[in-house]
Order: sequence, then structure tokens, then C-alpha cells
Amino acid sequence: MIQFVSNKGGGKPVDFETAILDGFASDGGLYVPDTLPIITKEQLTSWKGLSYVDLAFEILSLFIDRSIVSESELKIILETAYAPFEKKETIPFYHLKTRKDTYIMELFHGPTISFKDVGLAFLVNLVNLFLERKNEHLTLVVATTGDTGPATAYYTAGKSNLDAWVLYPKGLITEEQERQMTTLQDANVHPVGVFNCPDGADDLDLVIAKFYADKRFKDKLKLSSVNSINWGRVMMQTVHYFYGYLQVVDTIGEKVNMSVPSGAFGNLCAGGIAREMGLPIKYFVVANNTNACLHRVFSEGRFSKEEIIETPSSAIDILVPSNFWRFLYFRNEKNTENIKKWVDQFNATGSVTFDKQTFESYSKGFKSYSATDKQTLAIINELYTNEDYLLDPHGAVALVAADSLKTELGDEKLICFATAHPSKFPEIIKNALHTSVLPKAATHSSVETAKQLCEKVYLCNYAHVENALMHAMETNWDLTKGK
Repeated sequence: MIQFVSNKGGGKPVDFETAILDGFASDGGLYVPDTLPIITKEQLTSWKGLSYVDLAFEILSLFIDRSIVSESELKIILETAYAPFEKKETIPFYHLKTRKDTYIMELFHGPTISFKDVGLAFLVNLVNLFLERKNEHLTLVVATTGDTGPATAYYTAGKSNLDAWVLYPKGLITEEQERQMTTLQDANVHPVGVFNCPDGADDLDLVIAKFYADKRFKDKLKLSSVNSINWGRVMMQTVHYFYGYLQVVDTIGEKVNMSVPSGAFGNLCAGGIAREMGLPIKYFVVANNTNACLHRVFSEGRFSKEEIIETPSSAIDILVPSNFWRFLYFRNEKNTENIKKWVDQFNATGSVTFDKQTFESYSKGFKSYSATDKQTLAIINELYTNEDYLLDPHGAVALVAADSLKTELGDEKLICFATAHPSKFPEIIKNALHTSVLPKAATHSSVETAKQLCEKVYLCNYAHVENALMHAMETNWDLTKGK
């Protein structure tokens, strides 16, 4: 049975269920499996042609012991999770006409029209299964740059064993993203808009870390998280890398390149793990916007926190790519002492420069690029003009990066990840297309419906958010769960 350990080396190994329900490891580190399953060419061949749900069942079964989640339970969770997706194939592909062997993988056809649906549809339902068995309750608390919050809220809504507190930097996400959270009227969903966050959602991650460090508060409210710190999110996201590969290759074993819009590194951490398991990826393109937190990591060997820059691709306006530490565990010979040392150094100084050997080890097979706002908008316009195909600003960052690195990538097939529906970013689309009227492709029925609904939200200032939010959360707990 695979056990799960902290990437910082503290605490004891735990089983799959404990790792999922805890979120963070006991020492504040991120859970990682103590071993990774290795996929053979024969297995990959047998998986070609499987539906997304059937492929997910095969891959997740390698990580989840049957004594914890039975075969029938896993099948039911997966079928339930992906039934609401708009497309029969769950994740469709668009083959670009203006670029050779280039595919857009559309990860945004779930209920909240972003790629976060792909991971959270499964994870929240899994968490709820564990809680129903135990007759226990958890309080999920997540910070969002615009997409994790809506998906967490949607999948938590109405579940009697869960409450969700979703924190977002007020004014730094779009109104469309905000309304996906604030128009849910379910009593167990609590959106929190925080004004004056100097570093955006990264500031809110620090607030959540303080909640976890307060043992009395954490234990009373039974805090957990389903954002990308949770192993279940990363594990589930490995599936769409295998699925994407199997959809575009002619021959199992041929290599492909994948370009991924990147912020906190949760999505690409999953990709890196899929490759460690044996998926034949030649290069991953780490597609950053001008915040460039990961571009510095993969081009300079420097993990550093700079001032935040607001960009059209707001969901990846991230300063601290926390899941990089999880991936580094696998590329640093599972040396938890080193990771703890680097994390502590970063927390103390705001910067870590890796030694040459470490840099060469973790950066192998990765290319990175920092796309400008001008490039992002221009490529949205170009594709819509030339192909009548509309990319959201995050998918645009992925394509800009891939175009810019074309010579280095070679002639292999390329998959670019489109991670959100364009309707979430109407003003950016208008700006990119130089129009005051949105095309139909930039609208979505769920977004239009949310514009006409009442909003329910907590509002507070970052200057006193920690105490204010603890008071709100504890008061709600006492009122609804009893003192």
C-alpha cells in the first residue's frame, strides 16, 4: 500500500484517506506518495481509446488502495463527478489550422467553466464520501485567484458534511468569477471578499496558514483544504495529461510537448509526476505571465517573491508557486532535509537560489517563458481573426509561450492547455478584439444567469482579516453546529 509523507520530512507516514482529509501534513509540508507507480508501454497501449472517466479509474486505482475506496465506490464517485460536464468527451480538443500539429486541450467544460472543475469534481466528492462514513464534518478554507473558489463553492454547496469558506482578493478577480461564488445561496458556502491585498491571493494563503497554525481554532472547526496543496487535486490532475497524450498520438511511445499556463504549479506538478510515472513527454512549457515566478525558477534557478503585477491572465497572478516544493521532492532524490532548509530560507528571506546540480535536475525537460500582456491580447485577436476560435487569456499565455519557444521544442506534436472559458473575462476579450460587443463565443449561459441573481458575501479589509474572519467562522460554527 502506498503511504503518504510530508515533503519536509516531519510527522509519520499516513494512509490515503488521512492525507486527503488533512490537506497539509502535520509539519506544514505537502503530502507526497512514498513511491510512484510506473506505467509501462503496454499499459499505455491498453488505455488508448478509453473514455476520460474510464482512464481516470485506471490511473487513480494505482494510488488508492481498495481497502480505502472500493472499486464500486471509485466508479460511482467518478461517474457522479463528471456527469454535469457539458461535453460527452469531458475534455475536447481543437486542432489549430494556423499551426502544425498543435492542439488546444479545452479543460473548461465543467459547471464553473474552468479547469479547476476537473480536479475538484472528484476531490470534493471523495472528501464527502470519507466524512459520511465517519459521520464527521470538515470546514474547507481556500484562497482563490478566480477559479478554485467557484469550483470549491459549487461542489461543496448543499453537502451536509462540509462548509466552504472561499477567500478572494476583492477587485483582483473578474465580476464574473466573483458572482460564481457570491450568487450561491446554500447555507454551507461562505464567500469572503478581502479588500487591499497587496500581494493578491498570496496574502490570503498566508492568512490560511495562520489558521492552520492555531491548533485550538483548527481542531474546533476541523479545517482542511481542497486547493492544490491537497494531494487529491494533484493526483486527479495527472489524468488529463495521460488523456491528452492518448488523444493526439498515433503511436504509443512517441513524444509530445505540452504548454501549460502556470501560477502556483499545481497543474504542472501533476504533469511532472505523470512524466515521472512514464508518460512520454519531451518538454513541458512553463507558461508564465509577467509575474514570472516560475520563469525565474526554471530559467535562473531562483525561487523569489517579487511585487505582484496585475495582468489579463489574473488566475496565474501568483507570487509563490507552492507546489514546486512538492515536485522538487521527486527531482531531489526525496531529500526532505534539503526541501525543509530551502522552504525555511525562503520564508525567512523571500528568496532561494538553487545550486547548479539541483537546478539541472529539476529543470530537465522544462522550458519556460514569460508572456507580456501585449502578446497575450495579440494572440487572442490573431486566432479569432484567422480561425474564428476564441482563447481565454490563460490559454493565450500557453500559446504565446509555445510559439516563442518553437525552435527549441522541435517538431513533436504540441498540446496547449486552455484552462478557462472566455466568458469569465469579458473586458479583456473586448480589449483584445478591439470591440465593444462580445462575440457569442465569449458568452456562457451560466455567467449570464449569475448576473441577475442576488449576492451573499462577507467583506473585510486585509488589515484585520485574520481576526475578523476567525470571528465570523467561529460564530457561524457555534450557531450551526452548537457550542
